[in-house]
Amino acid sequence: MNTSWRSASLVATAAAVLALTTACGQGGTPSAGSQNVGATAPAGGFGGAGAGTGTQTGTGAGNGYGADGQQGAAGAGKAAGRLAVSSNAALGKVLTDSAGMTLYRFDQDTAEPPKSNCDGDCAKTWPPVPANDATAGAGVDKALLGEVTRSDGTKQLTIAGWPAYRYAKDTKAGDTAGQGVGGKWYALAPNGKKASLASLPGLSVKKTDLGDIVVDKNGMTVYRFLKDKAWPKSVSACTGACLEKWPAVAPVPANDTKGVAKKGLMGFTRPDGVKQMTVNCWPIYTFSGDKVPGDINGQGVGGTWYAVSPDGKPVGAPK
Repeated sequence: MNTSWRSASLVATAAAVLALTTACGQGGTPSAGSQNVGATAPAGGFGGAGAGTGTQTGTGAGNGYGADGQQGAAGAGKAAGRLAVSSNAALGKVLTDSAGMTLYRFDQDTAEPPKSNCDGDCAKTWPPVPANDATAGAGVDKALLGEVTRSDGTKQLTIAGWPAYRYAKDTKAGDTAGQGVGGKWYALAPNGKKASLASLPGLSVKKTDLGDIVVDKNGMTVYRFLKDKAWPKSVSACTGACLEKWPAVAPVPANDTKGVAKKGLMGFTRPDGVKQMTVNCWPIYTFSGDKVPGDINGQGVGGTWYAVSPDGKPVGAPK
C-alpha cells in the first residue's frame, strides 16, 4: 500500500510540474542572468542612480518612505481644519486639508482596526494629521472621519479607518510629490481609498507612446527586469534595496485582468517571502520613480528595466 501511494504521488507531482512548464514555456527575451542585485551590482541595474529616479523618489535608506528629516510646508502638528476635495488631472478627486495640502495613506498601516506604522524618521517625512479640529467640508462624508491613538499617545485623523498624513516635500497647495513614493504611499480619495481616475482591474492594458503596456490597479506602469528568469525556474533578481525602488506587484486573480495574455499569468512566492505576480511567467514590478498614472520613468533604466507588453515581453528592450 505504501509503495502504491508513493508511486501515485510521484506521478501527480510530475504531472503538475509538466503542466506549469507547458503553460509558461521558455519563450520571450533570453534572461540576462540570475545574479542578485546587491551592494556589488552596478547602481544603474535597479535605478539607484540614473534616468527616471528624479529628486522625489526618496526611498531613503531602503525604508520605503523617503525619510530625510525634511519638514517643509507640511510640518508636524499642523491642524487639518476643514477638509476639502480637489480635482487632480492625473489622480481624480484628492482629499486635502484646509490649506489645500494633499493628504496621504500608507500601505503598511491598517484600517480595520486603524493603526499607524509610521513613527520616528518616517513621521518626520510624513507628518501625521492631527485629529483635533478636522471637520468635513463639501464632498467629504463626516461619517468617515475618525481618529487613532499613535504610539506616542497623540490622536491622528483617520479617513474610513486609514491614518492620514501630509508629505514634507509638498510645499504648496495641490502638490502631490508623495504619490507612489516607495510603492507604499498614495494620495487619499475622499472615501479613504487611493486616489484614482477610475476603478481599474488588477492588471489591464493601456495605450501609450511606447505602444500597449500593462498597468496595475492604480494605473501605474508595470515593468520587467531583464536579469530575472521565468518559470519553471522563476527567479527575481531584484532584492533588498532594489525591491524598494521596484516594488513587486502582488498576485492578481486571472479574472481580475483585462487584455493581458492568460498564458503564464500567475503568482509565486519569492525566497524573501514576498508574493509576486508574473505575466507570461516573468516577475513584474512597478517603479517608485513613477508618481502618477501614465508615468514611464522606469523605461530603460540601467538598460535592464522595461515596460511590459500584454504578452509579457519587455517593450523596447534590445534584441
